[in-house]
Amino acid sequence: MEKTTFGRTGLQVSRIAFGAGPIGYLDSSQAQVAALLGLLLDRGVNVIDTAAAYLGSEELIGRAIGHRRDACVLISKCGKQVPGVSGEDWSARLVAETVDRSLRRLGTDHLDVMLLHSCPLEVLERGEALGALLRAREAGKIRFAGYSGDNEAATFAATLPGVEVLMCSASLCDQANLDGALPAAARAGLGVILKRPVANAAWKPLAAQQGIYRDYVKPYAERFAAMALDPRELGGAGPGDWMSVALRFALAVPGAHVLSIGTTNPANAEANLRILQQGPLPAPAVAAIRQAFAAARHRASAPWPGLT
Repeated sequence: MEKTTFGRTGLQVSRIAFGAGPIGYLDSSQAQVAALLGLLLDRGVNVIDTAAAYLGSEELIGRAIGHRRDACVLISKCGKQVPGVSGEDWSARLVAETVDRSLRRLGTDHLDVMLLHSCPLEVLERGEALGALLRAREAGKIRFAGYSGDNEAATFAATLPGVEVLMCSASLCDQANLDGALPAAARAGLGVILKRPVANAAWKPLAAQQGIYRDYVKPYAERFAAMALDPRELGGAGPGDWMSVALRFALAVPGAHVLSIGTTNPANAEANLRILQQGPLPAPAVAAIRQAFAAARHRASAPWPGLT
């Protein structure tokens, strides 16, 4: 798989990352995770995106890829209380202990990237949480520090000394960061990851969504319906091609290096890799989606911010 340079980190990364939330929240077995990660690594996907809050995700990953650690760019997130750490949310003590916990659970002596996970703007402004990450970097426990979040907080984070990576939401149903955080990240030369780049498959009925993801997808489903898009006009052949349209729209987002997509299904992972080979949507299709989003947002009774 072709790699791209991850902003000023210099890391060479695949355009797709394995988003590890589902394997933690949906009770995946160790055998399932090992098979899935083995498949993706064999196909050239080298970015693994997890978080301390994703239940058993870090441990499953650590056991699955320990023998291939050098082939991976390991990313985790921290900031709020999780079992086995002490201190207040966003405190230096909690951040430092969570870094150590992630290292143990992932079975590694360093993380390539650690992100503050949906850290509020006022916390970022105080500087304690980021300062703890930067001390972990100085100690060699992480290589790069960054931020995962949206809207004004993400735009502010992109300007902070020491932040090298930004993760934010962007998809055909979530475009607020295209005009704020993402241009700020590009100006700063950050490595950029898009979360929820296919809007949690907002075109599917809510009843078909798994577990906790029904809550995440509901606002996306409402936006998707309001946008009234036609896949045949956007590079797809029909309603069954929404995944292709969504993923290729995200590939076209300026300044985005990596798209983090969660799955527990090897067949879905293979299908995403095939879509990746098609490249970004053509500019006219991207423009049509952006116009549909702007028009629907204008008609909406409430704002459409980036969804954290």
